[in-house]
Amino acid sequence: MEELHKVDPQVADLIKKEASRQASSLRMIPSENYASSAVMAATGSVLTNKYSEGYPHQRYYQGQEFIDQIEDLAIQRARDLFGAEHANVQPYSGSPANMAVYLATLKPGGRVMGMDLSAGGHLTHGAKVSFSGKFYQVRQYGLSPDTGLIDFDQVRALAKEFQPELIFAGCSSYPRVVDFSIFGQIAREVGAVLCADISHISGLCVTGCHPHPFPHADVVTSTTHKLLRGPRGGMVLCRQELAAKIDKAVFPGLQGGPHNQVTAAIAVALKEAAAPAYTQYCQQVVKNAAALGNELMAQGFTLVTGGTDNHLVLIDASAMNLTGKILANAMDQAGIVANANKVPFDPRPAADPSGVRLGTPALTSRGMKESEMAAVAGFIAQVAKDPQDQANLVKVRSLVADLCSGFAAPGIEI
Repeated sequence: MEELHKVDPQVADLIKKEASRQASSLRMIPSENYASSAVMAATGSVLTNKYSEGYPHQRYYQGQEFIDQIEDLAIQRARDLFGAEHANVQPYSGSPANMAVYLATLKPGGRVMGMDLSAGGHLTHGAKVSFSGKFYQVRQYGLSPDTGLIDFDQVRALAKEFQPELIFAGCSSYPRVVDFSIFGQIAREVGAVLCADISHISGLCVTGCHPHPFPHADVVTSTTHKLLRGPRGGMVLCRQELAAKIDKAVFPGLQGGPHNQVTAAIAVALKEAAAPAYTQYCQQVVKNAAALGNELMAQGFTLVTGGTDNHLVLIDASAMNLTGKILANAMDQAGIVANANKVPFDPRPAADPSGVRLGTPALTSRGMKESEMAAVAGFIAQVAKDPQDQANLVKVRSLVADLCSGFAAPGIEI
């Protein structure tokens, strides 16, 4: 950072402040984590200087001998970790990865099914405000009002009626297991391509903490950050028969040159994820989420589906006569960083929803375990008692800082 301080002290100071915030707060947004120093070193390397349009050994620019080796390594590690026949590691993020699936499998105006955003789906699964809802015919499935779980009877009936060409399975705020086998059966019944978007749970899938989407899915997409603890990027994994279409969709269909520094960092993260310690980490993520959920319910909170099977819990703040935005903002002031989120069948708008989404990946990366989750739940309960009590929020903020001081934030030196 010394050189940055010399060239642009204003940016350097802001980065320093952000590092301090990440180290001294409880980062509980489920899609956030801590990348290792090795991952960040690759991301900030000289690879950012190189342009590399095309694919390994088929580039449009010269000087690729080392870039090709790096991308080959990332591809092979992705295939090995996920048990995939083919991998493309060039998408700039998860949304471009999903865009590539649309481009590879559908014509404009094609038919697609995905989980409704309010039920826990993602913008790119057919939401009206997304490209996916603007350029394609979309039908969205939801949850059972009785259980809060995916309603597979509805999914099957809708698929038979609508006859989609592409079905998305996967979600961003669903705290339970996604049964990819049933989705696979339904997709085969109607002749659709099944894409499993496992951006949130990829680490759980490759470590046996959640059912794997292969062999049920034809295509699997994922971000490379979140649970994988890599750089901010994306990837597409698929059956060999779709490989050429996926590759053409990513480049030249959607993107130009890949971000080589990110490709290298993805390779590093995939190596880290193949180590036994990563399996132990993912197992602890799930244990921590269960412990957090149980303690929150003991503190009087209402959780969507009454708990969790994965890395996140979803609080219904309306049960405490609060909105998600009010609770999330108060938690933020107390050093507990989560996000306001819609709950199933939420009558409130997305900008001011009823829920708060919490995850344990980042806390687990710091080494926190079940006993710390009990303490965190107590902090949240203390905030929820009176979100407007500034003195109380300051008190909780001090308790949070004390807890964080005992658990180093990976990759951050203060």
